[in-house]
Amino acid sequence: MRFMFVGDSMTIGRAGDYTWRYRMWQHLNATFGGPYKIVGPRTELYDTFADAPVSHDYADPDFPAHARRHLAGWGEGWQHMAPLVGDAVAAHKADVLLVSLGLIDLGFYTDAGQTAANARRFIEAARLARPSVRMVLLPVIPNSRAETDEPFAAEVALFNELLAKTAADLSTDASPLLLAARPEAYDIHYDTYDGTHPNASGEHRLAGEFAAVMHQAWGIGRPYEARLP
Repeated sequence: MRFMFVGDSMTIGRAGDYTWRYRMWQHLNATFGGPYKIVGPRTELYDTFADAPVSHDYADPDFPAHARRHLAGWGEGWQHMAPLVGDAVAAHKADVLLVSLGLIDLGFYTDAGQTAANARRFIEAARLARPSVRMVLLPVIPNSRAETDEPFAAEVALFNELLAKTAADLSTDASPLLLAARPEAYDIHYDTYDGTHPNASGEHRLAGEFAAVMHQAWGIGRPYEARLP
């Protein structure tokens, strides 16, 4: 089975991070029980000094290169990934997409309706490339901006409703779509380093939510157990 992580800055991570992708790799190694690969066209982290995704400085230098693969980008959202996902899925024969997108779209590019339309474009492109592809979609976790910007908070809430409807409308037996939940007890004041991006505890919570959904719906792996560090 081939897993591909798709996301924005919360998924690519910055230089010095472990990333929730690393936490999921640890989880799959411990619980999957069969051969698997992590696939995707990119391996880098975002370098805040270079202002570009050019770093390979993961917190664990032993995180193997083959497991660092992803389709994620700092500042990239549904509208950026929709044109890219088809080629990535086809080239890497991805079976399962673990997708965390939307916050950057709503914050800088598109409103809730436009963002939901781009999510549908993304799903259609992935399926065109691989009709049997499965996807787990994480709703947008409101960040610190949503605490003081009521219109933005309303757009986040509306988009999450539209994403749930999209998952329900478009899911098929051949290509199921699962809607994850906001990770239990996720607290942006404790689980992020800046009100948006996950720190170590946030990484575990994000990986744990994806792991829980796959285990409950598809019998993949076992319940998540956080592993130090």
